[in-house]
Amino acid sequence: MLVQALRMTRRDWRAGELRFLLIALIVAVAALTSVGFFVDRMRGALSRDAHQLLGADLLVRADQPIDPSWLAEAANRKLQVAQTTVFPSMASSGAGDAGVTQLASVKAVTPGYPLRGSVKLRQGQADRVTRDVPAPGTVWVDDNLLLAHKLKTGDPLRLGERSFRIAEVISVEPDRGAAFMNFAPRVMLAQADLPSTGLIQYGSRVTYRLLVAGETAQVAAFQRWIADRIESGKMKGVHLESLESGRPEMRATLDRAEQFLALVGLLSAMLAAVAIAMAARRFMLRHLDACAMLRCLGLTQRQVMQMYLLEFIAVGLVGSALGVLVGFGAHFVLLAWLGTLVGADLPPAGALPALQGMATGMLLLVGFAVAPILQLRNVPHNRVIRREQAAPQPMTLATYGLGLVSFVALLLWQSGDLKLGALTAGGFLGGFALFALVGWLALKSLRLLRGAIDHPGWRFAVTALQRRPGATVVQVVALSLGLMALLLLTVVRGDLVQAWQQATPPDAPNQFVLNIQPEQQAPLATTLSQNGVAQPVLYPMIRGRLIQVNDTPITGETYIEDRAKRLVDREFNLSTMTALPAQNQVVAGKWLDDRKPEASVEQGLAKTLNLKLGDRLRFDIGGQIVEAPITSLRKLEWGSMRVNFFVILNPALMAETPQTFITAFRLPPEKAALVNQLVRDFPNLTIVDIGSVVRQIQSVIDQVVRAVEFLFLFTLASGVLVLYAALVGSQDERIREAGLLRALGATRRQLSTAQWIEFALVGGLAGLLAATGAAATGWALAEFVFNFEWRFSPMVWVAGVAVGAACAFIGGWVGLRNVLRHPPLQTLREA
Repeated sequence: MLVQALRMTRRDWRAGELRFLLIALIVAVAALTSVGFFVDRMRGALSRDAHQLLGADLLVRADQPIDPSWLAEAANRKLQVAQTTVFPSMASSGAGDAGVTQLASVKAVTPGYPLRGSVKLRQGQADRVTRDVPAPGTVWVDDNLLLAHKLKTGDPLRLGERSFRIAEVISVEPDRGAAFMNFAPRVMLAQADLPSTGLIQYGSRVTYRLLVAGETAQVAAFQRWIADRIESGKMKGVHLESLESGRPEMRATLDRAEQFLALVGLLSAMLAAVAIAMAARRFMLRHLDACAMLRCLGLTQRQVMQMYLLEFIAVGLVGSALGVLVGFGAHFVLLAWLGTLVGADLPPAGALPALQGMATGMLLLVGFAVAPILQLRNVPHNRVIRREQAAPQPMTLATYGLGLVSFVALLLWQSGDLKLGALTAGGFLGGFALFALVGWLALKSLRLLRGAIDHPGWRFAVTALQRRPGATVVQVVALSLGLMALLLLTVVRGDLVQAWQQATPPDAPNQFVLNIQPEQQAPLATTLSQNGVAQPVLYPMIRGRLIQVNDTPITGETYIEDRAKRLVDREFNLSTMTALPAQNQVVAGKWLDDRKPEASVEQGLAKTLNLKLGDRLRFDIGGQIVEAPITSLRKLEWGSMRVNFFVILNPALMAETPQTFITAFRLPPEKAALVNQLVRDFPNLTIVDIGSVVRQIQSVIDQVVRAVEFLFLFTLASGVLVLYAALVGSQDERIREAGLLRALGATRRQLSTAQWIEFALVGGLAGLLAATGAAATGWALAEFVFNFEWRFSPMVWVAGVAVGAACAFIGGWVGLRNVLRHPPLQTLREA
């Protein structure tokens, strides 16, 4: 039986019966395994290099200096220790108008850093591994900082009140992590040189790290000792990261990326599954006569089924294996665009994604192809004589049920989350149903236009679409979903960025100045005024931690949402002022009354932390406890790019608290030298160029978008496959129709024109639906997420219709190029 099944497989392959099924299976498996290989290698790097990514066996991270008693305890336990201090600051070079100033991520390290792994320094075309730290008076920097400042090793670089010599260029820094500030160029110096810079003052946002290494049991005991101290002292802003956790923020980011990319790949797989089902249906219809002949030659129903199932299993194994190979090649594209965000030396891919790809291919085959093939067992013997006998009726409910179960199972497997999987399934099925409804209505409306154009090709095309409404709607929907995904990430994304830029006021600040000390207010304001910055407003900024709401102590464990946890685990930037700031609007309660303690809270923060009017907030501000009830909720215009605060407290309440100041202003390009002057005159200031930050964020987003666009190419390919499957599925019927029309006087040119019109209508309708869906999504994002005015661009529809028609032409030409080559006489004889 196995030998006969392989013979039939070879025969069907030569006849072209299995090629399309194989291609659809390859596309589906490749879309998912490309993500699988990418994530597997990333996760393998995190697991393999967990100790290097920490730089130690245990990492204690805090927003206050490390307790000296912890260092003493580690020494008593014979553990190795090192410390790092990381914060944003300004790095400058040159003098006068030729000077260059840039925000950098400064990292001060003690001898012994890193305890695990090594820093790699650029040396010619190779890298030099070192366990040393920068020598006194020198710094190590990133390549991109040298490029920005047009410097080379040996040149001076100024940090705060101190000038350093650039000694080395950093190639690899093992524990750099993925925090946003770490995307700024790194400047590394010795911890002993840090005080001389004068950079760390009250209000500076600094992260202090204690690195610990040693025997596993000793490190674990020390970890428990520190955890007890943190819990008993109810310390906030202190976090432990161990070898097992291995950079939890990177693992969480990778988990979210895996879910999202897998769901994008799954959209391709689901559309390909539709093509698989249609191909299997056509295979079944074309093998009815052969199956009846086999029954007449003595094969039983069971033997017939075994033979066809073995044939499909062979196709499934080959298609899945080829899909795994294509996915393995495609994952290198994802690595090229996304791997730099982690910057790890990735290990080879494991076998698990390949096994999962094989399992996915077989699951799709079982769910969407086996059910139609099972109907071949019901073919009667007498079909050999009575060929006009109808095909056996498929068990429609069982077929759709099996496909739906496979779809849901695959969705839950790829998402790994019941809620996310259910929402995605609902969105996919809802979008499919909506597009199907609109496509069906548009198809019905074509009937009214049949006589609008007096051309035989037009009438033939409209009649052909009306004759096969189900297949036409499936073609339109599948192509629409693929196109909409691509349009959303190309044309609409560009429109969103442009709309956001236009929503930003032309006078919006582009420079933020932080860490202004009280005694620097007057001279800084004078300097700004002298350089054309009119009436700069300096706002007080107070670092405080929310510790209690009403009578309930607040910790990260109080909330479930990740954003709420992050907010209460860190210090708030509070402020105090008498008048309501510009671009702020009180939406509930009344503005502050300075006769009694009061607090005004931004409405988004109130929603995140479940706060309401009348709730009493208690803050710990450098050891001082401040408490005030919420008397107003404010709506902010975040798009104004002005200084905004989540919480504002009245001045009388905050009179005795330590404060720094912050201001924002717009600096024209021709006055860029003012930044160098400010850094020179006030070395402790941190000046953030919002334009460069936005460009930096945009470059990261562009990397992600390019990767997702690449995956959506699989989706578009799947849509074209469905279009092709629907056209090929009706090929025999089209050949008979063409033969009959040719016999009745229609010319080959007229029928060819009708085919091209049919393709144009299907592709144009799909493109129109895709463009409308993409534009609606863009409007919803602008209106409800980003809160700026959305302007519909006609380019979305132009691109949608053009690309849709092009895809339909390609799929139609490949699927139906042989229809008109069939001689009419032969067609009539075979009918």
